[in-house]
Amino acid sequence: MQHKEIKIDAGSLRELTDHRTVVLPLACYETVIKQNIHGHIPLHWHTELQFVYVVQGTAVFRVNEVQQMVKQGEGIFINSGSLHMAEDEHHSGSVYICLNVSPSFVLPQELYTTYVYPYTHATNLPFLLLSPSEPWALHILSSIEAINTCIKLQSPCYEIHIVEHLASIWRNFMQNGMVLEYNQAETRKNQRMKEMLNWLHMHYAEKIKLEDIAKAGNLSRSETCRYFKQILNTSPMQYVIDYRIKQSLVLLHDPESSVTDVGYRVGFNSTSYFIDKFRDAMNMTPLTYKNQVPRQKDISP
Repeated sequence: MQHKEIKIDAGSLRELTDHRTVVLPLACYETVIKQNIHGHIPLHWHTELQFVYVVQGTAVFRVNEVQQMVKQGEGIFINSGSLHMAEDEHHSGSVYICLNVSPSFVLPQELYTTYVYPYTHATNLPFLLLSPSEPWALHILSSIEAINTCIKLQSPCYEIHIVEHLASIWRNFMQNGMVLEYNQAETRKNQRMKEMLNWLHMHYAEKIKLEDIAKAGNLSRSETCRYFKQILNTSPMQYVIDYRIKQSLVLLHDPESSVTDVGYRVGFNSTSYFIDKFRDAMNMTPLTYKNQVPRQKDISP
């Protein structure tokens, strides 16, 4: 199982997890969404390609501005650099196998430019649903499960078997027939979103105004609100509040910290306001959450 807290760079939102085995630049593990410290998989991105196979329940993934439900038996491909998050749909107990792999490792380097690079840079491919009703997708899902088994058992030459499965995954992935597109405006849009989030995550503990966030993305206030609504389905200032609450969860683990101190450290200028917003987000007060922390384990079994 994965750690309950994904390590994410506070500024850029890039995931800091080292996605690799001892010798291979990939990682494959099972994730229980509800066991994450936030109760969901928070917004992040990484340079690795991600293949997900839902083995229990239903997960809702948000990739850039699109929301995609992925049911048990289905999967999803998330492209390199795409902002994404995941939630458990209606307390279904969603569990999925997650395969993260460096794009340069999918195929031999001599084939990378021709067969991998065009897909990682296509602007119309932030994600792709993997439905078991499609033979090419079913083969990918089976290969994800096989790679997970290889890593668990580590039988002789298991690394070679993984390489074989990766090549098979990519061959089948290319057989889905998608016509790739390259839109410079879409690329710039995603970059501006990351620039605004990067600035916000560096300054979240300070007094923040909508104008500040807009300036970071070189946008007007109305355009900034539109970006946040389309991509994150929230307003800029609500995102600030939600992010501050998420940061407070980590600080509340410190037995020496007080609720008042934590509230001010994450940017709330009023303890009562911090408590109200924390209760709205977590259905409990910060003190109740803090008192529960010692009884929680940091790593799932």
